[in-house]
Order: sequence, then C-alpha cells, then structure tokens
Amino acid sequence: MPLTLSAGSTADQPAHPHNPPQRLRTLSRQEHLDFIQRLPSASFLQCPSWGDVKVGWTAESLGWEDSEGNLVGSALVLYRQAPKVKRYFAYIPEGPVINWADGDLSRWLDPLLAHLREKGVFTVKMGPPLAVRRWEAETLKRAIAAGRAKTLREVPADHINDIALRVAEQLRAAGWLHASEGESGTGDVQPRYVFQLPLAGRSLEDVWKGFNQQWRRNIKKAEKCGVEVVEGGYDDLPIFFELLEITQQRDGFNLGRTLKYYQRQYEALRAEDPERMKLYLAKHGGEVLAAATMLKVGNHIWFQSGGSANHKREVRPSNGLQWRMIQDAHAQGAAVYDMRGVGETLDPEVRKFGLLQFKLGTGGQTVEYLGEWDFPLNKLLHKAFDFYMSHR
Repeated sequence: MPLTLSAGSTADQPAHPHNPPQRLRTLSRQEHLDFIQRLPSASFLQCPSWGDVKVGWTAESLGWEDSEGNLVGSALVLYRQAPKVKRYFAYIPEGPVINWADGDLSRWLDPLLAHLREKGVFTVKMGPPLAVRRWEAETLKRAIAAGRAKTLREVPADHINDIALRVAEQLRAAGWLHASEGESGTGDVQPRYVFQLPLAGRSLEDVWKGFNQQWRRNIKKAEKCGVEVVEGGYDDLPIFFELLEITQQRDGFNLGRTLKYYQRQYEALRAEDPERMKLYLAKHGGEVLAAATMLKVGNHIWFQSGGSANHKREVRPSNGLQWRMIQDAHAQGAAVYDMRGVGETLDPEVRKFGLLQFKLGTGGQTVEYLGEWDFPLNKLLHKAFDFYMSHR
C-alpha cells in the first residue's frame, strides 16, 4: 500500500464539489502501465500484470479522463463469476488509483459503478490506498511495556490523516459498507494493518541506528557466521516455497498459496518489468536457510512473503536476509520498505503478536489503512455472497 494519495496528475488540482464527472473508459494494457509508471508509486495489486496472476478471475483496465482528455486515474478490476448465474463480483485491490483528496468522490465513483452495473456486477469491493493512522515504534513499545493496551486502536496514534477520515465519511454517505466493521460487508482481503520502514531522506547509518539492539546483534551474528544473501531466480522458487510452508506450520498461519502461484507471479510481474519482483536467498554453508520475495513499483518496495528453516536458526539467516533487502531497497531510492501485514493485537499472550514484535525491532511505523469497502449493486445477491464468503 503506497504512502501517496495515488492521485495521479490530479494531485495538485483544487477539490471542487461542482466539477463535472470524470469520463471513464477501458484502457489498453500499455496505456494502463504507462500511467502507473508516471506515478511516484501505486500498489503492485494495481499493475496490469496482477491480472495475469489471478487464476479464475478476468481482469479489466479502466481509466478516468479529465475534460481535456488527460488520463488522471486508473483501476485494475478483477471479475469473478458467481456460481450458476451470469453475475459477477468485482474487486479493485488497493485501488482505484484516483485523486482521493477530491472533495467530491462521486465524480470518480459514480461512473465506475455505472460501468460495473452494465457488466453484470452484483457487488463491488475496493481498497482505497489511504493510510489513516500511524504509530511510531517507540510509541507502541511504551504501550506494550505498560501493559494497559491490548490492541493498536487503544493507543493514541502519532499521525492521523484527515483526508482518509473525510473519505470514509463520503463513502458511508454514498452507501458504501466498510468490509471489516460489521456493516454487512464481505470482509477485508488485504491487510488493514501493515508495518513500514521509512527510507526517504535517511542514510543507511540512520536506518541502522533505528534498529533495536537485538536486530543489530542478530545481523552482526549472521555476518560473523558467514550467512550469504544472494538474488535467486525462477528455478529457486521451489526451495523458497518449501521454507514458506515450514514457516506457516511453525508459526500457525496459512497464506493459501501454491508453488504454481508464485511461479506464475514471478513470470507475469517480471515480464512487465524485470525489477517488479525479485527473490532473495540466505545461505549458510551452501544451504538455503531463508528466502523471501520482494516487489517494487515506483519508490515503494515490499517484502511480500518469506520463510526460514527450523534448523540453524542460531546463525540468524532471516535478519541477514532482511538487512540485505533493506540495503538494496535504499540503493534503489525507495521511499519506504513495506513489511506488509501485522495483527492488531498488542497482547504478548496472543500468537500473532510475535510478528509485530519482530518488525518493531526495525524502528519503523505501524500503519492502519482505510480498509476495504463494499457497494451492493444487487442487495439480494450481495447478502447471498456475504453468507457464502463467511461459511466457506
């Protein structure tokens, strides 16, 4: 999820409630990609190549034009047909890429809903790429040490984005349902809470000093033990996936992905841009002990998925791997190194807390995004789909 408002070329235009609706049209793949590449960043889930990753879905690229015919917004829409009927669920992950700061979002969303209705869509889910709240690592460390707060929302945020709060008000007023707040939505698909390490304006020395003592000690231990971190390729994806499965079993989570999923993703994303996806391997004595995928769009770099072996953990391959990826992200001019999802819990007794605790050691920020929103175009089918999703 990018730090920008994903506003495209409209970012510096004044919001005005009486501006005419933006014209929506289908984009060619190249038009869509060219628009994304002109932005500081956008989510990798909004790149045209992501449609090639999703088996069982069809993808469409849409674009908004202003009155002069300039492309000012885009959306990758994924469609999935409902069982036994020719109606569709439409999903816009971490998008659309529009000027969310516009005071009248109906100019953008009304043409979108009209288009989707004509396509036979019965419900729409989208994830506005807007950060609502940010907590600095030290703020959460103090709250955890005090032991009084059990969730992130119980801790006053260090930064609040008023634009995101206004967008939430506009969406509710227009009939959108928040997917994860008991408003009869179909639930969040993408993580609402993520952990990000800011890199813009910081030297590597600054980043290193922001690590806690344990992280610095573990990175030094990896270096002293001879852990070598290298970039892998397509043929190394099986060992990456094997380590990911070991980690899922050890830490009690399941991403629900297959080796073929990552192979398809690697081929599709790198065909669009060779820098879009990379695979990193941490080796010790010639054996791969940890591996992770890294994604890049503009100045935003993500640690996507990673895994490590159950043995030789004392040589700290995961810390060595992360440090190499952070160094490479910094060298590529990334504004942020995004470590993706964390849980909301601050309770050390809850298993999911360990992931947040690990990432807090980098000294970055925990970020709450606006979450995903549903718009039922057919309320009966939407309720049926909601029931299906909650009982599958």
